[in-house]
Amino acid sequence: MAAPVCCLRTVIHGGHRHVFKQAGFITPSLTITNRSWFAVRSYATQSAAVKKFSKEKKTSKEPFTKRLSKGQLAEKETESAHPKRFGFTAQKPTDDVYMARYYPKPILEPETAIEMLKTFQRLDFSSPTQSLFVGLKLDMKLEKKKKVDPFVGYLHLPFPFVKDPNKVLVFTEKAEAAEIAKNNGATVVGGIELIPQILNDEIQADFYIATPDIIAKLNILKNKLRKKFPKTKRGSVGNDVANMMKLFETSYEYTVEKECLVQTKIATLDMPVEHIVANLDALVKDVCKYKPLTFGPFVEKALLSSSTSEALFINCQKFFPQEVENIDEE
Repeated sequence: MAAPVCCLRTVIHGGHRHVFKQAGFITPSLTITNRSWFAVRSYATQSAAVKKFSKEKKTSKEPFTKRLSKGQLAEKETESAHPKRFGFTAQKPTDDVYMARYYPKPILEPETAIEMLKTFQRLDFSSPTQSLFVGLKLDMKLEKKKKVDPFVGYLHLPFPFVKDPNKVLVFTEKAEAAEIAKNNGATVVGGIELIPQILNDEIQADFYIATPDIIAKLNILKNKLRKKFPKTKRGSVGNDVANMMKLFETSYEYTVEKECLVQTKIATLDMPVEHIVANLDALVKDVCKYKPLTFGPFVEKALLSSSTSEALFINCQKFFPQEVENIDEE
């Protein structure tokens, strides 16, 4: 009896398994549960309508075009040229009133930024004689892996905002050099006898210059003076005491900090706009001379701010020195 039942089960299972899909049947002597052998898909397949539409789209030669207005085309070009930054809604706002935190800060002309800072001062009732600061981010890269070394610059501003001359101390052991320094307005002149007074903070000066014959005896002052210590690279060591006095008595010093930043005072807020712009022009041109023009612009970003206001981005490209083209005369 068992053999016929097995044969019947084989015939039914092979020929009509679609009938008994996911169903069981009972034999007189044996209970058998028959399950489908069809594969179960875990994803959805495309319907016939979708397949037909995709085939028609591939075979059709007519291009899909969308008409755009001139304004939309201009906006698309500007967006492709200046894509929006991460975290912002767009590159520029489209309305007059907007949330400033969702858009990057605009880059203003120097004259416009100065007028805005003057307006902020009047609205805040702050001091009109407060200092005006400039921050420059520099591109220190040169060819291959070389970089511009951080430097200290000395600048003669066309419209100085400090009326009192700088205090200059001269180290020398030569009688002639000492006399020249006194005649040119040196505050203190002397030799190694000034070292204990400087270490005890009894004598202080804005700039320290020295002649080459005494510079080796001043190494004990390196930790005390630090950046103000006389060095040949800075032009504070030499035999021409008269020219050094002219340079440091009325010059303004700025330094490169954090390898690529220049942060320094440029004027006071009560000065005329033309004077502030002239000082800014002189600073940018003096900074740019430390990198050849063939490597591109030296200043990447520029910020302008006062003591009590926010910083404004300014466009200082018009202050960059222009490369002079040599024209061969026939």
